[in-house]
Amino acid sequence: MDRSQKADLVAELKNVFTETSVVVITRNLGLSVAQSTDLRLKMRDAGAQFKVAKNRLAKIALEGTQYGPIGDLLTGPTALATSIDPVAAAKVAVEFAKTNDRLEIVGGAMGDTLLDVNGIKALAELPSLDQLRGTLVGLIQAPATKIARIAKEPGGQLARVMAAKAAA
Repeated sequence: MDRSQKADLVAELKNVFTETSVVVITRNLGLSVAQSTDLRLKMRDAGAQFKVAKNRLAKIALEGTQYGPIGDLLTGPTALATSIDPVAAAKVAVEFAKTNDRLEIVGGAMGDTLLDVNGIKALAELPSLDQLRGTLVGLIQAPATKIARIAKEPGGQLARVMAAKAAA
C-alpha cells in the first residue's frame, strides 16, 4: 500500500468517524472468509458497516474526532463496526459473537462515551431506532383509537338493543 492509498484510507475512515453514531471494535481471532462475508452481509442488512483497517491508520483517522479515546483499544487484529443507528452495529456484532467464538468484542464508543464489552452488550439489548419509532407511532395512535371506539360505542349498544327487540 503506497502513501496515496494510505491517505485515501485515512480520509475515508475519518469520514466514517464523523458520520457515525457508534463504533464497535472487534478482534478477529481467525474468521474464515465465509464467516467474514456473512458478518459483513448481516451488518449491511442492519444498516451498519464492518471494516478491517490497519490500526495505525485507524488511529490517525481518529485524531480530531469524538472517537479519539478508542484508539487505545486498537491493538492486534481488529475490525471496526460502525452505524448511524446507535444500536445496529452493536446488535449484529454481539449476535454474531454469540454464535462464533472467533469474533471477540473489545469495546467501542457512542459519541464521546467510551464503552467496554458490557456497555456494548447493554447497547445491543436496546430496541433499534425503527422499533422505537414503531412504538412511538403506536402510542400516539392509541388515544385516537380509544376515542373513536368510545364515540361509536353508544350507537353500537343502541343498535344491539334494537336488534334484540326486533328478534323477540
